[in-house]
Amino acid sequence: MMVKICGITRLEDAQAAVEGGAQAIGFVFWPASPRCIDVETARAIVAELPALVTSVGVFVNQPADEVNAVADRVGLGAVQLHGDETVDYAARIRRPVVKAFAIGGATRAEEADRWPGRVRLLLDVLDPARRGGTGRTVDWTRAAEVAARRPVLLAGGLTPENVVEAVDRVRPFGIDVSSGVESAPGVKDHRRLEALFDALAESAAERESLRSSAGSSARRDGAPPATPERESLRSSAGSSSARGGGAPRASKKR
Repeated sequence: MMVKICGITRLEDAQAAVEGGAQAIGFVFWPASPRCIDVETARAIVAELPALVTSVGVFVNQPADEVNAVADRVGLGAVQLHGDETVDYAARIRRPVVKAFAIGGATRAEEADRWPGRVRLLLDVLDPARRGGTGRTVDWTRAAEVAARRPVLLAGGLTPENVVEAVDRVRPFGIDVSSGVESAPGVKDHRRLEALFDALAESAAERESLRSSAGSSARRDGAPPATPERESLRSSAGSSSARGGGAPRASKKR
């Protein structure tokens, strides 16, 4: 499962996230966010990331030309749209697109179908003012209805304490974590980062043990074992750059 740590403003926090196993790092470029980062600082951090870690820029209702220019300057691997952007707007973005899909109010799961498959949906709490990073938990039952229709990223109040239950209930393609591993907005708590990845690793080990037991039983019955699939934000748009959580750390960009 892919893990994205969002709201990064410091190099040491990005490095701690990657060391833990994050496959994507998020930078917020919306000026109204308490986690907003300037372009040059983000560019410097991205330059220090391993090549196979995807850098994602978060934008809210900003002009497409501005989004593309920031993406080019920083060297982003994907763009996350967290406002009221339309399908036509997303088509103007020159990077793979992640689109926030609000769970709340009268939103229905089938509304996700209007977004083309090349757009990865991120499920978050409905909050027209703060646009993410609220610490509020998504309704996992409703989120699971969307996840049953297409691969999604799950956000909204994920913490080391609830992430395993959230993943078990929603079954997302990946997760997006921000406030749940912070000591202050934009400042990551490295102990909570470690606790998050420890919880995920322990859960994955348990699932692997169950799969191995099931596989052994299947082989005794003559059925082949299932082969797990792995994706990344970039692979969903045609690039195969996934790095599994817990894999050896990739070398830095040169």
